[in-house]
This record gives sequence, C-alpha cells and structure tokens, in this order.
Amino acid sequence: MSELLRVTPGFVLADVDPESTPGFDGGKKEGEQALADGAAELADLQERLYAQSLFGGGKRLLLVLQAMDTAGKGGIVGHVVGQVNPQGVKAFAFKAPTDEEKKHDFLWRVRKQLPPAGYLGVFDRSHYEDVLIHRVRGFSPLDEIERRYGLINDFETELVADQTTIVKVMLHISSDEQKERLTARLETPEKNWKYNPGDVDERKLWPAYQDAYQRVFDQTATPDAPWFVIPANRKWYARLSVQRLLLDALRGMKLEWPAADYDVETEKARLAAS
Repeated sequence: MSELLRVTPGFVLADVDPESTPGFDGGKKEGEQALADGAAELADLQERLYAQSLFGGGKRLLLVLQAMDTAGKGGIVGHVVGQVNPQGVKAFAFKAPTDEEKKHDFLWRVRKQLPPAGYLGVFDRSHYEDVLIHRVRGFSPLDEIERRYGLINDFETELVADQTTIVKVMLHISSDEQKERLTARLETPEKNWKYNPGDVDERKLWPAYQDAYQRVFDQTATPDAPWFVIPANRKWYARLSVQRLLLDALRGMKLEWPAADYDVETEKARLAAS
C-alpha cells in the first residue's frame, strides 16, 4: 500500500480519486477489522522504540498530517495514534502563529515541537502551512515561499540525519465530501463546536489549495522524507492507510528490545531473597 500512495516524479494530485482505496480490496467492515488487527503490532513496535531510548537509542518517528478541513486528521490521531501507549507520543496541532512566533523564522516554532528520541511525534498541520496558506492567501511574497521549499528540504534532511524517520501524509478528500461533512457539523448539535465559519471562505479557494499542494509535492517529496497522498473520502481507509505507513516505518527501523544493563540472574536471586 505504501508504494501505491507514495508521491513519485510525475505525480499529479488531480489524478487521485478521493473515493478510491488503493491496495485494499475489502469494504468498510473488512477495513475496520484490518485496522484492529494491526493495533497490537503497532503498539509493540512503538514500545520497542520508546524502550530503546531509555538505553541510549536515538531513533524517533515523525508523522506529518496535512489536509483540507474535515479530512480526518483528528480521526487519525484518535483511531491510529491512539492505539499506542501515549507515554511515548508527542502530538501537537499547529494553529496560526502567535506574536512571539512571528518574531522568529517559520521553522522556529516547529523545532520546539519535534519528538524526543524514542517518541512517535505527530504534527496536525505543520511547517507546510507556511507554503500552503501563505501561497494561497498571499501572506508572504512568492519569492519567499519559493525559498522556503529549499529550507524545508534542508530541515528534513537534518532531521533524518538525527535518526528521525519522517512520514508525510496528505489526506485527500473531494470538495463534495467536505461539504457533506461541514453540513453534518451544522445539523448535529454536538458537532457544532467543530464548525468554523471560516471553512466556507477557504472552500472558495479550493482550486488554489490544490495547486499549492501540487507545488509542495513537486518541491519537497524526497527519498528521505517522502509524501504519501491518501484518498480520504472513506475514513476507515484513511485510518488503515496511515496505520500501515507507520507499521512500515517502524519495521524499517529494525527495532529490538534493549538488552538489560544489569545481570538478570543476579537480580532474580536478589528478588527471590527479598
């Protein structure tokens, strides 16, 4: 599945069908079961990652989630990341920068939220907002935005050199699906809090955002920090896809349980005599 979702040279976002389920032939019932089946392995691998850090291991995993509003980033955090021990998770949702953050370069606030060794880090939105909404809304000059692509690539290369595995995900929904989800938020009182009137304003800029995402993929999909575009009209498929991407990344780390830095047999004897 990961190879089917990976952004490669020549990738065109407009060619991705948000309703599709690449690499999975079943339906919702089978997808939800597959998600449940993968939970134990995901939790085990994440615990190994965390355990290694207590004995000097420096590996870490960073999941970057980008999407249009209502695409399901929160569901990924709850239903996928929620399958692992929260003790080894550092999740952060980026909002509009504060006055203090605006005094620094755009990566300053991002560096502060990077996962420590042994952690699964999750960015709900990220440094990519500074080349997405800034491009669409004109918050920064175009030449500055173009410069930032290179800065982002350098930043991510730095992270990879520091033993960070990066999984960058764009949850791709259709405009019609977003409209349905926003409508549901308005029609369901307990979901009213999720609705933001500004989402309608952003919908009017849908084509510009699709172009901005395409530019991001063209400029920042690298071998060390690949992008994965996940068709997300079907929430169950998006969640399963992210789980499998995380499993692939963790398996690739070749994680083993750390060896004890004490004599196990001696400690057994001491414990028995206590």
